[in-house]
Amino acid sequence: MTPAPAEAGKNIKSVVESKKYLKYFLCILSGFLLALAYPVFNLEFFAFLAFIPLFFAIQDVRLKQAFFLSYLCGIIFFAVIIYWLVHVTIPGSILLILYLALYFGIFGILFKLLGRNRSVSVITIPAAWVLLEYMRSHLFTGFGWALLGYSQYLNLPVIQIADVTGVWGVSFLVILVNTAIYSVLSAGGGSALGGGSRFSILGAIKKSWIAVLCIIITLTYGYYKIYRTTNTGQQTPIKISVIQGSIPQYQKWDEDFKYFILERYETLTKDAAKDEPDLIIWPETAVPGFIGEEPELLGRILGLAKRVRTPILVGAVTTDDDFNYNSAVLISADGKMVGQYNKLHLVPFGEYIPLEQHLSFLRQMVNKPIGNFTPGNKYKMFELKNPKDQASVTRFGVLICFEDIVPRLVKRFVDNGADFMVNITNDAWFMRSSAPYQHAQASVFRAVENRVPVVRAANTGLSCFIDKTGRIYEKVMVDKKDIFVIGYKTAEVKLQKD
Repeated sequence: MTPAPAEAGKNIKSVVESKKYLKYFLCILSGFLLALAYPVFNLEFFAFLAFIPLFFAIQDVRLKQAFFLSYLCGIIFFAVIIYWLVHVTIPGSILLILYLALYFGIFGILFKLLGRNRSVSVITIPAAWVLLEYMRSHLFTGFGWALLGYSQYLNLPVIQIADVTGVWGVSFLVILVNTAIYSVLSAGGGSALGGGSRFSILGAIKKSWIAVLCIIITLTYGYYKIYRTTNTGQQTPIKISVIQGSIPQYQKWDEDFKYFILERYETLTKDAAKDEPDLIIWPETAVPGFIGEEPELLGRILGLAKRVRTPILVGAVTTDDDFNYNSAVLISADGKMVGQYNKLHLVPFGEYIPLEQHLSFLRQMVNKPIGNFTPGNKYKMFELKNPKDQASVTRFGVLICFEDIVPRLVKRFVDNGADFMVNITNDAWFMRSSAPYQHAQASVFRAVENRVPVVRAANTGLSCFIDKTGRIYEKVMVDKKDIFVIGYKTAEVKLQKD
């Protein structure tokens, strides 16, 4: 019996609405699956599947719908990834999430447009994603956080290609696998990558051969580089200690805690010195005051280095001609200031306000004080002399705070002759969260890209040692915890000469 027109209309509307809700569900699912690939979950294999639900959700919709559905996916992903930013600013975190999700929305449009040319879409769609990530990392000073390739930071064989392609190559591979799997699953369905009933599963598999080839090349190269890096060349070790003071953010600039903080670092430094390291490293802004304007404070730090007979690299705020700098200062073993690096790449709305004459009201929107720093202008290199052989010099560069998320900056240091890199940072702002682990992902990739070890000293963690393959092999740990614990770690850093 044929249903009445009204009843048929209700049935059609019900089917349409259920399909609409399914699309929303698929987009939300993609956002959560992708977030699970990052710390603290570290289920990196989800990244190779996470986009497939999104692709199915937008495969048969118009461009406008593809944008909004993909935008929703981006909102879910970034809300889960950078939730910790609410500890600094709730309005700012909401605005940043809404901005970052735009790149997902644009990708949804490009997926639809590029999917029309089925013969090359398996390549062009991943290329579009990488282009958007590159833009996100550079526009408006850049925010290269949680790049897709970073999800694989524990997958050492896969990330070795970063010394050729940068993190972008790993991002490309991840999207390539997603696109290829989707192409096979959607074959015969008339999708963006499928060609209707004439596009067989066998045809989709043939078209996806490039994904299989890229995986084989990536893994072959990865295992070869791991073997070559760890088993060849002359490995010259240098012993370094990192100090993790774990000073809560509310104490750092409180005058009542100044000498309490200094005494903690003095105690940890003396303990670390018993391991006879070649260098002791304090975190970003570890010195509780302006190092150049407080003679007593400076005198205690210089005297400490002299007593332990070990060079100390300290994070400190310095001043020069009324300009404030976020700096790293090297104190020699005989108690002298022998080098200073002023941070080059400042964090907008954290260390300064862009166009402050027009946007000064933003200081009231942030729960924490915004600094008034000036960027440095030199890629300062530090030198360590071998006490037993004064002709032997080890050179290193310093990355302060989020500078390790800027690949070109790190490359410049290495091109200038850095044997290893140091990252000093303070992630206490973000409380006990996934932020320090996500931050460490960037350091892993900088080590692989430039084939130099990276040593991290973080106020509240993660303080660790990363070798040239990106392996985190030592870190500050107390009772199986590595963030918001007080301690130090001494480890050898192998300066491999190929």
